[in-house]
Formats: sequence, C-alpha cells, structure tokens
Amino acid sequence: GGFLYTHLQQKVRNAEALAQKYKQQQEALSAQLQVVYEHRSRLERSLQKERGEHKKTKEDFLVYKLEAQEALNKEKQDSMNRYGALSSQHKILKNQHEDVKKQLLDLQLQHNSLKLEHRKTLESHSQKYTQLQQEKDSEVANLQDTVFKLREESKLLRKAHQDVHSQLLNAQAQMEEFRQLKEALQKMPSFK
Repeated sequence: GGFLYTHLQQKVRNAEALAQKYKQQQEALSAQLQVVYEHRSRLERSLQKERGEHKKTKEDFLVYKLEAQEALNKEKQDSMNRYGALSSQHKILKNQHEDVKKQLLDLQLQHNSLKLEHRKTLESHSQKYTQLQQEKDSEVANLQDTVFKLREESKLLRKAHQDVHSQLLNAQAQMEEFRQLKEALQKMPSFK
C-alpha cells in the first residue's frame, strides 16, 4: 500500500508537473495567439486601408483614363482639323507654285525674245552708228574745207576792204585838196 501510495503520489506529482508544463505552454501559446490575433487585426486594418486606397486609386485611374481619352480624342480632332487646313493650304500653295512656275517659263521665253530683239537692235544701232560716224567724218571734212575756203575768202575780203579803205582815204585826200583849191580860187579876184 505504501509503495502504491508512493507510486501514485509520484504519478500525481508527475501529472501536476506535466499539467503545469502544459499550462505554461498554453499560456505561451495564448500569448503567441494574442500576438498573432493583433498582428492579423493590424494586417486586416492595413488590408482594408490598402483596399480603400486601391479603390480610390482605381477610381482616380478611371477618371484619369477618361480625361486622357477625352484629351486624346480632342487632340486627335484638332490634329485632323490642322491636317485638313494644312492640306488645303498645301493645295493652294501647290497651285500657286504651278502658276509661278508657268509665269517663270513665260518670263524666260519673253526674256529670250527680248534678248534676241536687243541683240538685233544693238546690231542695227551699231550699223547706224558706223554709218553716222562715216557721215559725220565726211561732213566734218566738208566743213573743214568750207572753213578753209571761208578763211581764204575772208583774207581776200579783208585785203579788198583795205584796198577800198585806202582808195577812200585817197579820195578824201583828193576832195580835201579840191576843196582847198576851190577856196583858194574863190578868194582870187580874177576868179570872181
């Protein structure tokens, strides 16, 4: 009985030690579980917050996407309008270029024609100038001959004028002599 009692007491002590050990383990597990629960709670709150932010981000992205799509459509429409305007302007400029090209061709033809006409006129003027130069040289030679003849004639006329002047002086001298003679005769009594 004593041995059994001792044996049972030993078992009770062992059971109490085991129970104490299990209790400590349970308390440690409870503490760990509490930590896990708190961590899970924090994770859930964080997840909820992340979901809220994700939802808001998704909404913002949808708004941004819609605005970007509208802006893109507007930009596309503006680009199409600009392209249409530039295309029309290009057609106008192309037509103007063709007109200017045609005008340039006409002006080149006109320039060539005027150049040919200018060359012909220049040749004609050169011939006329040569002819006029020859006529001028001939006329100058004739005028020089005329001047020479007129100078000779002037010399002859000057000589004739001197001769007439001398004759006139002689005549005046004779008249003076006749007058003096007449006066002398008139003073003579026999003449009266």
